Amino acid sequence: MSRMPKLLITLLVVGGILFAAALVLAVAGVLLFAEEAPGGAAWVNISDAVVAKITADGKKVGAYGPTSGVAVDAATGDVFMVVNDLGLWKSADKGKTFENVADGKTVGGRGETAFALQADPAGKRLACFMVYGASAATPDGGKTWTVFKQTHVDFGAVDWADGKTMVALRHESGGMLTLSADGGATWKDLEKGFKGVGVFDSKTFVATKEKEDGIFRSTDAGATWAKVSDLKPAGFVMQTLKGTGYWTSDSGLLVSKDKGEKWEVQGAAVKCFEGPFFGKNESQIVVVNNQGFQESADAGKTWKLAAPLPAGYTADRMTLCAWDAAANIFYVSRMTKPTMKLERQGTKGQRDEGTK
Repeated sequence: MSRMPKLLITLLVVGGILFAAALVLAVAGVLLFAEEAPGGAAWVNISDAVVAKITADGKKVGAYGPTSGVAVDAATGDVFMVVNDLGLWKSADKGKTFENVADGKTVGGRGETAFALQADPAGKRLACFMVYGASAATPDGGKTWTVFKQTHVDFGAVDWADGKTMVALRHESGGMLTLSADGGATWKDLEKGFKGVGVFDSKTFVATKEKEDGIFRSTDAGATWAKVSDLKPAGFVMQTLKGTGYWTSDSGLLVSKDKGEKWEVQGAAVKCFEGPFFGKNESQIVVVNNQGFQESADAGKTWKLAAPLPAGYTADRMTLCAWDAAANIFYVSRMTKPTMKLERQGTKGQRDEGTK
């Protein structure tokens, strides 16, 4: 056999292998797209139009932009989005259009960690814990603001019952917790070495530490701490609803009904980092892990994947997520990436008084 036929055969074999590989990749791509768009839904970029307008007006988006934070008002469905160094922007039409409700001097810098935006489960109130810029809180959906005296904070927990007690973790400070008892007007440093935090009332706090596993509790406004559980929260901020504390973990959703003295895993095991976010009542819950938004309609007894994360986003310390239960919409934001939304198909939920 001459060299030419041998070469031809070799090329045909190689070509067949490449074709098969391409076919496999194509099928994988179809499957991936199907996962990205369950039930016909798809992730949509909602920040590019805002950034384009800002740029056209001669302003420059800050470092690690374009955006770095998203939150939803549970009472109205209004969407809040951080534009790096250029403040907080609000949408009353599910992310179609935005207006600036807090300029860079009121809410500045960027949201560098998950939980940087803390929304009251009952709606209206929002606290923004920012790095490299001003932090602030609003009691009325962005109409008025209290600018914090403390700046450069990664995240914080708020006692929504009084709206005044806040405990935050200062950025690049060795895990320093700092406390405000007057809605952010003044702050007092507590102690270093912490990783996560939660607030039940003006005196009762819980926290996680950088070098020691478990949950720690203080009943004297952070003056002293005692270990109360070997369970290991993963999320940075405990969330509260109707006096019950909820904390995400690799073991499942951790729950305390006695202001943090005792903790247990509620329902079925589900690895989760961000959340929980609540729907019309405490039984309708969403948490987030690397697979996406996990949803339960029965207080965590069962979980199902409601929506995968968009490509390039992971559930970690830099990704902020939000859920509008009534409108059936999920939101994701992260430094260096746009803010995205996914609107599920089907019956819309109803806003009611369940989270109040």
